[in-house]
Amino acid sequence: MLLDTFGRQAVDLRVSLTDRCNLRCTYCMPEEGLQWLAKPDLLTDEEIIRLVGIAVRDLGVREVRFTGGEPMLRPGLVGIVEACAALEPRPELSLTTNGIGLARTADTLKRAGLDRVNVSLDTLDEDVFHTLTRRRRHHDVLAGLAAAEAAGLSPVKLNAVLMRGVNDHEAADLLAWCIEHGYELRFIEQMPLDAQHGWDRSQMVTAEEILDLLRTRFALTPEPAAARAAAPAERWLVDGGPARVGVIASVTRPFCRACDRTRLTADGQVRNCLFATGETDLREALRSGAPDERIGALWRAAMWGKKAGAGIDDPEFLQPDRPMSAIGG
Repeated sequence: MLLDTFGRQAVDLRVSLTDRCNLRCTYCMPEEGLQWLAKPDLLTDEEIIRLVGIAVRDLGVREVRFTGGEPMLRPGLVGIVEACAALEPRPELSLTTNGIGLARTADTLKRAGLDRVNVSLDTLDEDVFHTLTRRRRHHDVLAGLAAAEAAGLSPVKLNAVLMRGVNDHEAADLLAWCIEHGYELRFIEQMPLDAQHGWDRSQMVTAEEILDLLRTRFALTPEPAAARAAAPAERWLVDGGPARVGVIASVTRPFCRACDRTRLTADGQVRNCLFATGETDLREALRSGAPDERIGALWRAAMWGKKAGAGIDDPEFLQPDRPMSAIGG
C-alpha cells in the first residue's frame, strides 16, 4: 500500500502522459507556450504501463486517470489504455482532456477500456473561449463532449474554472446547459498553477461566490458528507435532484485530510501532492534495471513523507517550480 504518516492511503493515481497542450489557457501557461520536455526525458509507453502495473498490482492503486498537458496528444494513448485495462485487478480508468480530438477517438478509447472522461470547458461563448484559451476550438470541444456521451464514457464530467470579469457571469448558464445535456458540472477554484506566476488570490472566484451565483437560479441541497468520501468536489443536488453540481475548493476549503492521490509526471517523477516541492525519480530506477520491488519501495518512501496539507490555503503560498502541464492536473 501507499501510506503516509497521517494514515492516508493513496489509491488514486494521476498519470501525466505529456507536458504539451494544444490550447494556451491564460491561467495555465503563456501565449508562446513553454519549453517542452525533450523526448528522451519522457517516459515511453512501455515504461508508463510498467509503472501503472506496479501501482495497481503491488501498491493498492484502484483508480488511474490519464492527464497532461493534453493527454490526447500522446500518440500511444489508446495502447496505454488498452494495456492498463488488462491489468489484474483491473483499475478504473479515466481521462482528463480539453476535448479537442475526442470526437474522432471517443469510440476507440471506449473499446480500449476507458471508463469515463472529464472535459475542461469554461464557457459557452466562442469569443470568451478564444479569450481564455487563445484558440478558436470551441466547436471541437462541444463535439468531443457529445461523442463521449454517445460512446458511453459516462458519467461525462465537465470541469470549469471561473475568471473574475471574464466568464464568472456564466456560472448558472453553464449549469443549466450541463443539466440539459446530461453532463455533471464541477467548478474548480483557480489555483496557483500558472507557469507565468500571475495568480492573484484576490482575483480568484471563491467557492462561496460560485454557489451564490448558482443560487440566483437554482436551489442547491448539499449531499451528505459521507457521500463525498475522498472525492475533491463538494456536491449539491440541483432543484432536488437527480442533477448534481460540484465545487472543488482547493484554495478556500482544501481537502488534504482525505486526499488519496499519488501523481506520476510525464518524465517519471512521483509527486505525493500536486503542490509538492520535491519529487522522487522513478525513471532513473526503471532505466537502470531496478526490479519492480525496488521501484515499489521508492514509491512507498515518497508517499510516506507526504505533508499534512498542501499549504495552498496560506496567502503566502508559493507556486510550484514546474507548471501544471508537466505535473498533471
